[in-house]
Amino acid sequence: MSVMRTLTDPWMLGPVRVPNRVLLAPLAGIGNWFVRLQAKRYGAGMAVSEMVSSHAVHHGNRKTCVEMLRIDPRERAGGPVSIQLFGEDPEMMRSAVELVVGVAPDVIDINMGCPVPKVAKTGAGAGLLAEPDRAVALARAAVEAGDGVPVTVKLRSGLSVGDTSGYELAHRLVGEAGVAAIAFHPRSAEIAHKGVPDYDLAAALVRSLPAPVILTGGLGDAPRAREAFERTGAAALMLARGSLGNPWLFSRLLGARDTEPSRDEVLDELRWTVDRAAEHLGCERAARYLRKFYPWYVERMGLDRGEARRLLAALQAAPALEDVRELLAGSKRPLELAV
Repeated sequence: MSVMRTLTDPWMLGPVRVPNRVLLAPLAGIGNWFVRLQAKRYGAGMAVSEMVSSHAVHHGNRKTCVEMLRIDPRERAGGPVSIQLFGEDPEMMRSAVELVVGVAPDVIDINMGCPVPKVAKTGAGAGLLAEPDRAVALARAAVEAGDGVPVTVKLRSGLSVGDTSGYELAHRLVGEAGVAAIAFHPRSAEIAHKGVPDYDLAAALVRSLPAPVILTGGLGDAPRAREAFERTGAAALMLARGSLGNPWLFSRLLGARDTEPSRDEVLDELRWTVDRAAEHLGCERAARYLRKFYPWYVERMGLDRGEARRLLAALQAAPALEDVRELLAGSKRPLELAV
């Protein structure tokens, strides 16, 4: 007899209690501590870091170990924090996990799904789908080195359209390596983020796998995400691109709101993001780093095309964070400052 689940229900990921079933996915080059904290502020039950190189951790790269492995105390209050690692060498992964345990993540995730050629061609990310024995050895090394911290794996359905090697590998990762859960993106690495995810394959994995399945991919708005949750029977949903500049999506899925954010709310959230980026990177580096963030917020402000274009151009051209703050300061129609 099936048990009714809702997105607000708590659940167990190994020994770790997750307070709800709406999570933040690992976002490469984006998912630092303040992006995770933002998701937690809007209700995310768990947040996963951007992917971190196991080689860089092993060799003590300063930027990696100081910035990318940073867990801020404020983000722990909302639920577990997971650190995602990638790599192709089991012993290198073992070493990296031993070091990462020292920053006290609640969960460690292994990336076996990244389709980006510069990652996959090294044998890491989705490249591991072509070497299932290596993938199992890599996951087993992580589990053994984790000192009781549960290990999850994020993977694709396969390498090419119609390939289900990820589905098959998921069973081996749980059965042979002791992985605690699988985050499953039911699209092949070949099509990346294009096309419709194969939710029927995800549902089959949920039915057959003796471990929780976390669904990701194609969850860009609340109605689609809810439909996928019901259709697949997944233990949880993991929001990725749909949450960029849109933390309100977590609130909507968890029933905390049912409306789109106002322009003032979007502006306030962008100001918060600017302040946290300065805290993380310092003002000079943050001014450059934030340029990829501005489009996500500007598109949610309800501006017409010309207004949005002018505001975005002004933000992207701003030489310093003080200039950005001046553009955003207390104005209900910031575009007037951008003309």
